Amino acid sequence: MRAVNYDGPNKVSIKDVPIPTIEHPDDAIIRVTTAAICGSDLHMYQGRTAAEAGLTFGHENMGIVESVGAGVSLIKKGDRVVMPFNVADGRCRNCEEGRTAYCTGVNPGFAGGAYGYVAMGPYRGGQAQYVRVPYADFNALTLPPGTEHEADFALLADIFPTGWHGLELAGFRPGMLVT
Repeated sequence: MRAVNYDGPNKVSIKDVPIPTIEHPDDAIIRVTTAAICGSDLHMYQGRTAAEAGLTFGHENMGIVESVGAGVSLIKKGDRVVMPFNVADGRCRNCEEGRTAYCTGVNPGFAGGAYGYVAMGPYRGGQAQYVRVPYADFNALTLPPGTEHEADFALLADIFPTGWHGLELAGFRPGMLVT
């Protein structure tokens, strides 16, 4: 499959990389239909992180389920899904308390995991034709079938939740204005 890979500061290229496979019964393989470019991708692109050549970018992904592991029960082949940027197991204490960005079960020695981001685990990014989604029942949100609102639904991967979280942290309440 083809994927956007980091080659070094200010250098990316389209490379042929292996199509992901089911590695765990809780995995799903998604055919990517939309992947956004995040501002944080620019930190890696510009060489301001410890990213190494070969990293596949992309943590704002959506697409169609191609296959699921034997442990996946909430999504099925053909479902249209969007994945949050962070990878979480939904089982650790942090996940159970709603702090999925600090999941302790997906990236040994570090709290938190993400697709295609330096030091955030072994998860290839989704700026590719396919992406493996671990803990798919927890990390894939089912969407209505079809292609309607594709660009809008892509916002659910990172952009909208990040803005919403910022408003929550700021104590924003109905009737208040953001300027």
